[in-house]
Amino acid sequence: MKQSVFIIVLLLVSMAVGFIIWGLFLPDYLREGGPLVAVLIALLVLNLGFIIERWLTLRIARGTSSVQAFFKKVITLLRADDYDGAIAACDKQRGSIANILRAGIERYKNARADKTLTSEKRLAETQRAIEEANALEVPLLERNLIALSTIASIATMVGLLGTTIGMIRAFSATGHRKGGVIDAQQLAVGISEALVNTAGGLAAAIMGIVAYNVFVNKVDTFNYTIEEAAYEVVQLIKEKEGH
Repeated sequence: MKQSVFIIVLLLVSMAVGFIIWGLFLPDYLREGGPLVAVLIALLVLNLGFIIERWLTLRIARGTSSVQAFFKKVITLLRADDYDGAIAACDKQRGSIANILRAGIERYKNARADKTLTSEKRLAETQRAIEEANALEVPLLERNLIALSTIASIATMVGLLGTTIGMIRAFSATGHRKGGVIDAQQLAVGISEALVNTAGGLAAAIMGIVAYNVFVNKVDTFNYTIEEAAYEVVQLIKEKEGH
């Protein structure tokens, strides 16, 4: 599914779920928070959707088996000049690291077969292939992270808006007296609306911030692993080329 289609579908589903939950399933004291509560629920669902998408993407990016075991196998095969075996191991492993290493190994294998290329050119071609593959893989790992932080900011603003509207309603109740007595029911409704929206905004913001930080840390760790693996492969090829 294309990224733009995924976001549009997730947004529409989140809004629909938010208003359905608000209209049919929430207790009265939460429903009194007003329609903005439905928006906050939608933001929570949206957060959850992006969290699931990021978790699945990073899980797929790790490949089908242990990254460390896979990398050791590839290095062993390269030391034995078994380039076809190394490429087959990458195909079996799949994932971002395997894709990047496969691109470099396959380019080096083809470069070795081209007798017109010098040692420096073979090495340069291999490094270029790894860099090109890395440029394709890394954005996929970082995709939608900014959405989580954006949702956290929006949730805070929506919660603050609901709080402000609730307080306006509460203070309005103090200005409309019945027989000189403040309308306690209207005052309570206004305060309830303010507090419910405050709580909802904070919940959605906290969820988004925590998820963003967790995934940023995972992506940074994954990028470091990719760079380390690519560096080791390039160094091994340099050794083979006598550099």
